[in-house]
Amino acid sequence: MSIEKILASAPVVPVVVIEKLEDAAPLARALYNGGLKALEITLRTPIAAEAVKLMKAEVPEAYVGTGTVVDKASFDLSVAAGADFMVSPGVSDELIALAKESDIPFLPGAATASEVMQLASHGFKYLKFFPAEAAGGTAMLKSIGGPLPHITFCPTGGISLATAPNYLALNNVICVGGTWMLDKQLIENKDWQAIEALARQASELK
Repeated sequence: MSIEKILASAPVVPVVVIEKLEDAAPLARALYNGGLKALEITLRTPIAAEAVKLMKAEVPEAYVGTGTVVDKASFDLSVAAGADFMVSPGVSDELIALAKESDIPFLPGAATASEVMQLASHGFKYLKFFPAEAAGGTAMLKSIGGPLPHITFCPTGGISLATAPNYLALNNVICVGGTWMLDKQLIENKDWQAIEALARQASELK
């Protein structure tokens, strides 16, 4: 498996924070039924790795990956959970070395142009980018994408259904993600139908 294959099948990748293990399977099913083929589970909660296993069991056809992979411990946790891919919001030499040795696709993260250049120099062609966290994020992405047309970005961070098309319109952007997909109250109320409808909306953006 490769990151190319995953992203080609899933132009929209929501970032999911699981707080109750009982929500993992129905949430995965609702998102997948809504058309989202890849789900990124952040490692910010203690049950995240277990949630990955449950979501993969519920929808084995989906790609379920982990985010917030920042060190060897989180890298090993992702491997143990059986993640289909890993996402880092930033990288170190240690992570780059681990990523190159792993069979699991790795999507490194960057927030600045210099970080993008650094990752490109290591041979990464697909980067998670966080333009929405700063003013003028779309313009910044466009300016970097100009001289680096071979780099494909997956922007995230504060993106809404309303602003996502701005990013998807860029030539070198093939997916978006962010907690914009999942209103916490919808999950708490277990409104799987509403979540499925939102997922369908997002999956039709591109």
